[in-house]
Amino acid sequence: MRKSLVFAIVLLLGGLAACSKEETPAGTTSAPAQPAAGPVTKVDPATAATIGGTIKFKDGSPKRPTLRMDADAACAKLHAAPVMSEEVVVNDNGTLQNVFVYVSGGLAGKTFAAPTQPVVLDQHGCMYRPHVVGVMTNQEVDILNSDPTTHNIHPVPSVNREWNTSMPPSSEKLVRTFAREEIMVPVKCNIHPWMRSYIGVVGHPFFSVSGSDGSFKITGLPPGDYTVTAWHEKYGKQEQKVTVGAKETKNLEFVFQPTSAGD
Repeated sequence: MRKSLVFAIVLLLGGLAACSKEETPAGTTSAPAQPAAGPVTKVDPATAATIGGTIKFKDGSPKRPTLRMDADAACAKLHAAPVMSEEVVVNDNGTLQNVFVYVSGGLAGKTFAAPTQPVVLDQHGCMYRPHVVGVMTNQEVDILNSDPTTHNIHPVPSVNREWNTSMPPSSEKLVRTFAREEIMVPVKCNIHPWMRSYIGVVGHPFFSVSGSDGSFKITGLPPGDYTVTAWHEKYGKQEQKVTVGAKETKNLEFVFQPTSAGD
């Protein structure tokens, strides 16, 4: 009798211990805990440094595929000329657009407040504008639909919360935030499969996106030693180390190249 009672108690305690553990549902990724927010780091403008540079592309300019929008007549009517993919956009000067450049190391222990000014992501011409954008954690993102057709915006993050919201024409803007750092968050539209955008979420304001001249600029940095990473949706990541002193400007050059003969 005593043995049976002891055995039952052991089973009960084991069951309570198992129930106390949190489980991550299958198919999901648990989000890392965010560091506790400390005092906001103040950067003295008199000593702030700058990291700039250029994103170059080696070996020509890959042909950009034409996007087929005829599945939605409203989208097709918005364009008099063919619309080209934005996956790889090489500028006339041999530089690369839509590369997200950010400080990925050297800021440990520093805390920065999110800007009060929101970032805007528009659905315009049945395309996401901009194609690549950066945002700080907990900074508002205003999502617009400027088209005469329904879209649904569907970020597919790994560590942030996934959501999927329909936006008919003339919808009120959606206001969303991302709580955790993530490079990068793909954004798609389930109605129009050619629509794609990427959001880089970082815990500081030191990031940039290369534009029509292939340049980037990161300003307002405290002097120090940093790792700078350049991310491209097709060609992956590159990183460089750099040291900047007070009021100093350093220029970096990243060079991406095709990954195969077909690129």
